[in-house]
Amino acid sequence: MTDSPDDDLGPGFDLGEPPAPKAAPSGASGYRVLARAYRPQTFAELIGQEAMVRTLANAIKRDRLPHAFLMTGVRGVGKTSTARLIAKALNCIGPDGQGGPTIDPCGVCEPCTAIAEGRHIDVVEMDAASHTGVDDVREIIEAVRYSTVSARFKIYIIDEVHMLSRNAFNALLKTLEEPPEHVKFLFATTEVNKVPITVLSRCQRFDLRRIPVELLVGNFRMICEKEGVDVEEDALRLIATAAEGSARDGQSILDQAIAHAATAEGRPHVKADQVREMLGLSDRGATRRLFDHILDGDSAALLTTLGEQESLGVEPLATVNALLELIHAVTTAKAGRGVGLDRHAEAERLAIETWMGQLSFPVLHRLWQLLLKGHAEVAAAARPHAACEMALLRLIHAASMPDPLELARMIKDGVPAGQGGPSATTPAPVAPPAGETAAMTAESASTSPFPVDFATLVAALIDRFPRLGAEMHDYVSLVRYAPPVLEFRILQPLDADFPRQIAAALKDLTGEPWMVNSTDAPGEPSLREQQMAVRNARMAALSAEPVVAAALEAFPGSQLVDPDQDQIWSERR
Repeated sequence: MTDSPDDDLGPGFDLGEPPAPKAAPSGASGYRVLARAYRPQTFAELIGQEAMVRTLANAIKRDRLPHAFLMTGVRGVGKTSTARLIAKALNCIGPDGQGGPTIDPCGVCEPCTAIAEGRHIDVVEMDAASHTGVDDVREIIEAVRYSTVSARFKIYIIDEVHMLSRNAFNALLKTLEEPPEHVKFLFATTEVNKVPITVLSRCQRFDLRRIPVELLVGNFRMICEKEGVDVEEDALRLIATAAEGSARDGQSILDQAIAHAATAEGRPHVKADQVREMLGLSDRGATRRLFDHILDGDSAALLTTLGEQESLGVEPLATVNALLELIHAVTTAKAGRGVGLDRHAEAERLAIETWMGQLSFPVLHRLWQLLLKGHAEVAAAARPHAACEMALLRLIHAASMPDPLELARMIKDGVPAGQGGPSATTPAPVAPPAGETAAMTAESASTSPFPVDFATLVAALIDRFPRLGAEMHDYVSLVRYAPPVLEFRILQPLDADFPRQIAAALKDLTGEPWMVNSTDAPGEPSLREQQMAVRNARMAALSAEPVVAAALEAFPGSQLVDPDQDQIWSERR
């Protein structure tokens, strides 16, 4: 009998139980970031990609599955998640083990759980950023010859496929074009333009779209409810906007916002002000004040508000972005007659409605272009705050400048320099002595290269440019004729660049540049409508003559013919 080791230590000597391992802090090992915890596990949870899901569902239902899929889109829209979902959909066998490919994988069978946990032997994920060479692709080429171990399909998921070298792509081409029946390739990339066209032509491509803000807000609200977090609606919208269409980016920002939030009644409470401070965003109220200062030309108030924003930690580029967003909102609301205003808060909606009535499209477009130029300057400047101040001060002067049409009118009417702009008043023209009026009119008519009136201009156009002249005669309502400025309203659909064509034709006729503008303002009847009105009045007067009335009554069905009708139509043509 062999003595136990304890006997060697002497009687009564007991080592006792080995010490238990020190417990990890509560929750330290179980927490996963939101972007991983709420990764889509079914196609129903994949938000914003309904068109792709519908296409896949039809392909599975009709057994028209391609051998290679390519998912492309910006970061965080679900490319790799979609690839894993497709792998589950193709290999799912159902809870009873008898199912086939389905757009709604059960998530409980062995293939589904193994793929979700990343341990299925027949589903191989490869990061092309760290496996770029021919040798890595050669391993795939050799492995595809062998049948699957347990799954229906052997699936290769290659993430960031555009990182493969040119030789690696070339080595993969033949296998990619004619793979065995049991093999499927799933590619994901953020830069599809770097994937060779020879590879693209062998794949069925799915473009995953940026996720709309409203869908992101709904997704983040659901996450907060499940996580026991109170959150303001404006905070959710700020996070969704900052995510720029990426669910993963937005969930990461939300994770940070929850950690940053104060606790109220035992639950984190995420507020919009805290999110704005965390992201360095400009307050919407401050943005509206800045825009008001720009329109009012109040440079002192503008610089004061900018200084306040800087002291709060707001990035100058964020300020410029907020102003760009505001100008875009005003312009699109004005163009769409208020469409989309319901997406804004009440205070901002009222402000946008006010600016819609005050600002013309030329002013809004000029502000946009100048601010876009300022954005590039601020982004590249060594002193971003100073560049932001200079860009917004430049906007103040641009806001008070007249647009080209107004400038042409001012020149024609003799407005002195410096008296233009929205706030300036145009002085009344000085009338010449009564005896000189007729002489001045005759002299200007003889020396001016411009036709004396609109009808003369159209007649000249008909002689030189018959089609353009006929369209001007029939389908154009004159709003303003002040050579070299011409404004009209188009009554029937014409070419999109019809004003530009007219401007070129008038320059050819007169030798002077013209400013031609199409507007929605009411104008005179077209020349054809005027001619027809005169003709109808003349015909009505003739029909009322006793002799003509008696003749029409004596010969039922007879009509009164205008002998000048042919002339009218020849003039129109």
